[in-house]
Amino acid sequence: MANIIEVRNLTKTFGDIAAVKDVSFSVEEGGIFAFLGPNGAGKSTTIKMLTTLLRPSSGTMRIAGRDPVMDPDLVRHSFGIVFQDPSLDEDLTAVENLELHGVLYNVPRATLATRIEELLALVELSDRRNDFVRDFSGGMKRRLEIARGLLHHPKIIFLDEPTLGLDPQTRNHLWSYVQKLNANEGITVFLTTHYMEEAERIARHIAIIDNGVIVAQGTGEALRKQTGTATLEEAFLALTGSSIRDEGGSRLETMRSHHQVWSGSRR
Repeated sequence: MANIIEVRNLTKTFGDIAAVKDVSFSVEEGGIFAFLGPNGAGKSTTIKMLTTLLRPSSGTMRIAGRDPVMDPDLVRHSFGIVFQDPSLDEDLTAVENLELHGVLYNVPRATLATRIEELLALVELSDRRNDFVRDFSGGMKRRLEIARGLLHHPKIIFLDEPTLGLDPQTRNHLWSYVQKLNANEGITVFLTTHYMEEAERIARHIAIIDNGVIVAQGTGEALRKQTGTATLEEAFLALTGSSIRDEGGSRLETMRSHHQVWSGSRR
C-alpha cells in the first residue's frame, strides 16, 4: 500500500526556538495513524504545517502526492479536519452547517443533499438535522464536525483530540464512527489524543513526538516491546518522562503559530 502522507526532515523554528526538529514519518493510505506527545511537544505545529496553516522552515511534505507549500488549495481539498476547539456555527442548524461547508468546498449542488443525508445517518444525527447546534451536547457537536469534515469526500481526515472532554460512552461511539468510515470509505485517519488506550485500540501505526523530535514510532505492540512495558501509556511515559508538562508551552506554541499564519496572510 502506498503512503498518502510523506514527511522528511521537517523543521519549524520561531526565532531561536525550534518547535519541530528534523521530523520524518509516513502514513499509509487507508491507515489509522496516531500522533502522540505531551503538551507543547510539537504536535499542533506539525499538523498546522501538514494542513497548510504554517510554512516549514525546512524539510519536505507530500499530502496525497502534493506539496502543501506549493499547492495549498489542492492539498486542502484532499483532507478534512476536526479541530480541538469547537468550530461550528451554533446559530445555524446541523444541515445549514453542512450546506455552508459544501458551498465553501464547491460540492456539486446535485449531490450535496444526498451526501448530507448519508453523513447525518452515519453519525446518527438525522433526527436532529433541523435543530440549532447551540442545543447540541458536546458529543453531538463532535459527531457533526466529523460529518462536516467528510462532506467533500476527502482522502484524509485529521482529528485533533476529537474526544477531549467527552464521557466514555460518547468517546466509544465516536471512535466506532471513525472506524466505520475508515473501513467503508477507505479514508486515512490522522489523529492526536491524550487517551493512550484509544490510540492503542484504534491506530495501526503510532508516532510519539517529544520536544519537537520523534522519539519512537511503530505499532502499539512494537512500542511496548521496545520499552519493556505492559501498556502504551507506560511506554509513552518511559519515552517522554513522567514530569507534569506546563500547558503554557502548548499555548505558546499555538500563539506563535497563529502569529506566523496572520503575518504570512498580510504579506
